[in-house]
Amino acid sequence: MTTKDKEYVLKMARENDVRFIRLWFTDILGFLKSFAVTISELEEAMEDGMGFDGSSIEGYARIDESDMIAMPDPGTFAILPWRPREHNAVGRMFCDVLKPGGEPYEKDPRYVLKKNLRSAAELGYTYYVGPELEFFYFRDAASTEVLDRGGYFDLTPLDVASDMRRDTVLALEELGIGVEYSHHEVGPSQHEIDMRYTDALTMADNAMTFRLVVKEIALLNGVYATFMPKPLFGHNGSGMHTHMSLFEGDRNAFYDPGDNYHLSELAKKFIAGLLHHAPEITLVCNQWVNSYKRLVPGYEAPVYLSWAVRNRSDLVRVPEYKPGKEKATRIEFRSPDPACNPYLAFACMLAAGLEGIEKGYELADSVERNVYEMSEDERKELGIGQLPEDLWEAIQLAEDSDLLRKALGDAVFESLIENKKIEWERYRAQVTEWELESYLPVL
Repeated sequence: MTTKDKEYVLKMARENDVRFIRLWFTDILGFLKSFAVTISELEEAMEDGMGFDGSSIEGYARIDESDMIAMPDPGTFAILPWRPREHNAVGRMFCDVLKPGGEPYEKDPRYVLKKNLRSAAELGYTYYVGPELEFFYFRDAASTEVLDRGGYFDLTPLDVASDMRRDTVLALEELGIGVEYSHHEVGPSQHEIDMRYTDALTMADNAMTFRLVVKEIALLNGVYATFMPKPLFGHNGSGMHTHMSLFEGDRNAFYDPGDNYHLSELAKKFIAGLLHHAPEITLVCNQWVNSYKRLVPGYEAPVYLSWAVRNRSDLVRVPEYKPGKEKATRIEFRSPDPACNPYLAFACMLAAGLEGIEKGYELADSVERNVYEMSEDERKELGIGQLPEDLWEAIQLAEDSDLLRKALGDAVFESLIENKKIEWERYRAQVTEWELESYLPVL
């Protein structure tokens, strides 16, 4: 953090009548945490950080090592557009979590991503991502009453949420987050807003901000927004299709003009790494019991380990090359959902791809047929595996993964596994409505 950075934040705070600054950080499960400091404490906070009790944060510290420091990143300073602006404006900064001695805290998801980005940088690469986050609007948080019965790209009068989407896009842009598209999605009351791609650390911060902005704008309009992966039975769930590429300086390392797919050998090895390690990183990309209600055939969510150029039933899709758009060459990983921890998810995707590059994984042929419509024998003949079918299977695959342990670090890896085992035990003991409706009348 340079003196110039601090001076910029102090100047912006003064010019915008900022009274409070919210310091944001994220727990292992991807929940945004926050506490506020007043403008009089801002300079000291940027100099020394602000202490907080880490024992109260999911997956952070034991009671006997609970003192933590939130060190603000001045490059993330922004004014919250939904708060009052006259004399009482509220700013925010993302923080790195440090130990009392000033060393990075190994359970901080932002640190985990930074560590993996350093590994890429040592190989000469910058990792860019562009996630597409889908979500639902409901009347309130206690029900799944939809606001509309619209479908993909539908406009008014079915799409009654157009104004909310517009206000959300405007708020994101005020926060310095570029937006490319916004539209109604396939499901009733389901929507998507796509942020403009950028480096992975900035995008992870942006994704955390995005989820809060969507919810805040919904609340201002008297409704509830959710990133729950599969809230409605019989309809598509919400995904976070993630576009990604590696750059060497200004050159897109995924692009090769001489290849049939315009993909470099490096890109193909990256895809091979993603496909190979996808089952074991699914616990991070799809971390909730409910995530696996989305990952079923028939609802556009990927299930099988295949790749293609046009086919949207595959786990990895390569958007078609447009002449003159070499920098836009990218791959799309379609399994993550928007309720993941973006810091950990981007870290694991990168680690899987780099493993493919470093170990020279061979990429199988693309599958342009609909994988869902193949028989089990056909998929077996083509060597097409599949993602875990439930949280327990995902836990087992993750627990045996050397790649995942290395990407997350021992502390986060073990805390995540422990947390998810508890979630699974609580879930499997539940008696569901389906069981009561199916069994009670006949047994």
